[in-house]
Amino acid sequence: MNKEWSELNKLMQSQIKKREYYDEGIDTLFALRNSLWNTIISFKEELSRDDFNAIPFINADGYHSKTIAYSLWHIFRIEDIVAHTLIKGDEQEFFSGGYQKRISSPIITTGNELVKQEIADFSKQLNLDELYAYISDVKRSTESMLKDLSYDDLKWKISEERKEQLESLSVVSDDESAIWLVDYWCNKDVRGLIQMPFSRHWIMHIEASLRICNKIHS
Repeated sequence: MNKEWSELNKLMQSQIKKREYYDEGIDTLFALRNSLWNTIISFKEELSRDDFNAIPFINADGYHSKTIAYSLWHIFRIEDIVAHTLIKGDEQEFFSGGYQKRISSPIITTGNELVKQEIADFSKQLNLDELYAYISDVKRSTESMLKDLSYDDLKWKISEERKEQLESLSVVSDDESAIWLVDYWCNKDVRGLIQMPFSRHWIMHIEASLRICNKIHS
């Protein structure tokens, strides 16, 4: 794991556990996300469209077995779902911004159900400029929400009503490769969600995307 990202992630996790360091912990979380975001922006600036669709590790196990386009979709669909449907209880950026049509996506889900060539074919269909507009909106709205959270809010658990709302939207496939996400998220408190979809999940997929970059440019 990238040393800077790993250290920031560890520091953030320790800080948000203590009331007196909570605000600093949120600042550390933003520093981590901004560093990762710089890498995401570098993809847009430096890679070709075909690079975003490349799947050099198609038969591997692990996050690097995807494409970069898919990874960006997946990171931010999950963040949008968790931040808006589960924590805030309002409309996802994906729906309020009309992003399915804008991105030309055949799916509204997290994409967990897609495998191998399906991932490559999915990636080719996406409007990359609109995907970047979407992920930028999600990052901004999540961080606005995080600024409003208090230390005590971190103990809040997802209600049954919010879980039912999530299920009604059909944004998580009922395929066995995806449906586990619903219980996984809903069994966490807000602190647990900060530690996975909003931080560590970014790290894992962006590092995998860098591995894809290195492979296709080696």
